Amino acid sequence: MKRLLVLMLIGCFVVAGGLVALAQNTQKTETITITIRCRAKPPMENWRGNNFILAAEELNADLEAAGDPRRVKVVINQDNIDWGDYVTEFVLGYGAGESPDIWLTGHEYIGAQAEAGRIIPLDKLMKEFPGFDNVINNLWDSVSYKGKIWGIPQDAEARPLYFNKVLLSKLGWSADEIAALPDKIKKGEFTLYDMLRVAKEAVDKGIVPDGNGFWTRPKNGPDFTAFYYAFGGDTIDATTGKLVFDKEAGLKYYKFFYDAAHSYGSMACLGLGWSEAWHPAITGSKVLFWIGGTWQWAEWAEAYLKDLGGEDYMWKTFGFALIPAADKGGRPNTLTHPMAYLISSQCKYPDLALALIDNVTNYGPNTRHAIASTHLGILKGQTEYMFYKSSRLLSETLYMLNYTTFLPNNPNWGSYSSITYEALAGVVGDTFTPQEAVDFVVDGLQRELGDKVIIR
Repeated sequence: MKRLLVLMLIGCFVVAGGLVALAQNTQKTETITITIRCRAKPPMENWRGNNFILAAEELNADLEAAGDPRRVKVVINQDNIDWGDYVTEFVLGYGAGESPDIWLTGHEYIGAQAEAGRIIPLDKLMKEFPGFDNVINNLWDSVSYKGKIWGIPQDAEARPLYFNKVLLSKLGWSADEIAALPDKIKKGEFTLYDMLRVAKEAVDKGIVPDGNGFWTRPKNGPDFTAFYYAFGGDTIDATTGKLVFDKEAGLKYYKFFYDAAHSYGSMACLGLGWSEAWHPAITGSKVLFWIGGTWQWAEWAEAYLKDLGGEDYMWKTFGFALIPAADKGGRPNTLTHPMAYLISSQCKYPDLALALIDNVTNYGPNTRHAIASTHLGILKGQTEYMFYKSSRLLSETLYMLNYTTFLPNNPNWGSYSSITYEALAGVVGDTFTPQEAVDFVVDGLQRELGDKVIIR
C-alpha cells in the first residue's frame, strides 16, 4: 500500500511537470516589428541594413532561450538618397508619428536630433549589453552630446592623403623615396606646403594638367575641417558646447587654400561632378595628390579600375598617408566621420532595438561591412580577427585612428559648415583674399548664430 502511494505521488509529479513544460512550450508569442532606416551605397554598403536580418534570428533565439514571449521581425528600408533628403525624411516621419525605430546617420546630426527630442540617450540601456565595451574608446566621443551617449558607432574610416606613385616616379622620385613618404608625413617631416611644392613641380613639368597637383573633394563636406584643425583651429568649446571659430587658425587655413589654387596652381577641383569628372581624373592618373576616404578604395577598384586589375593595379599605382602637418615637426591628422545607429524616441521597444544593434556590433557582422565597403572597423583588436586581416587596406590604415579628429556634435554645425565652405570656395575662386574670407566667416557666423558661436 505504501509503495502504491509513492508511485501515485511520483506519477502526479511527472504529470504536473509535463503540464508545466507543455505550458512553457505552448506559451503564446508576440511578434514585434522593428523598423530600420539606413543610407547605403549599393552594393558596397548593403551590410549596414542587411546585417539586421541575421541579428534578428540571433535575437529571437536568445528571447526563446530566456523564456521571453516576444519575437522580432525586422523591416529594413535602405537606399542612397541625398543626405539632405534623408534627414528631412526622418524629421517629417517623426512629425507624423512614423519615424523608424533605428535610424542610421552621420554622428554630426546627433546634437540636432537630441535637442529636438527625436532620439533617446542610450547610457542606461547599454549597461545591459557588455559587448559594447569592445568598441574603440575614442569613437564614443563622436556619438556623445552634453555628457550622454546617443548612438552606437556603425563604422569608421579615415580620410587619407592619397598620392599617385607613377606620377611621383615621373618626377624623379625613387621607389624607396615613394615608400618612405607615409612615414615622413607621420613624423612631421613632410608638411602641407612641402606637398604643394611637389604638386606645383608636377604642374610646371606637365606631368599633370594645370590645377591637378592637389585635389580635395569637389563639394562641401567633412574633409575640409581636418585642414582647419591642422592649422590649430577648434570647432567646439568643451565647457559650453558652443561652436568656435578661431580667426588666427582660419587665416592660415584660407591662405593655404588660396596658395594651393593660385600661388601653386594646383587646385582646380571644386564644383566638379563626382562620377563625371572627379573619380575619372583620380583613377585616370591625372591628379598627383588628393584627399579621399578609405571607403572609396573599393569604389575605385570596382567601378573604375576593374578592367585594369582592380586592387592589384591600385596597389601598384596609389599610395596613402595621413594629412601632413602644417609645420615641420607638427602632428599630422585625418578626420573620421563615424556612422551611428540611433534609436527614435517613438520606438516602443528600445530594449529590443538596442539588442539588435548589439548583435550587429560584433566582429563578424562589422567585419562583413568593413571588408565590403572599405570602412575601418570599430572594435578593439579587430585587426587580429581572421577575416578583417584579409584586407590589406584596412590593416594598413587602422593606425590612422590614433591621429583622427571628428566634427563637432552641435545642432548648428550645418550653418557653420556652409558659411566656412562658402568662404573657402571664394578663396579658391579668387573672389576673396584669405583675410576677406575670415571676415566673411565672422560676419556670417555672428549674423546667423549670434551667441551660439564663440569667435576667438
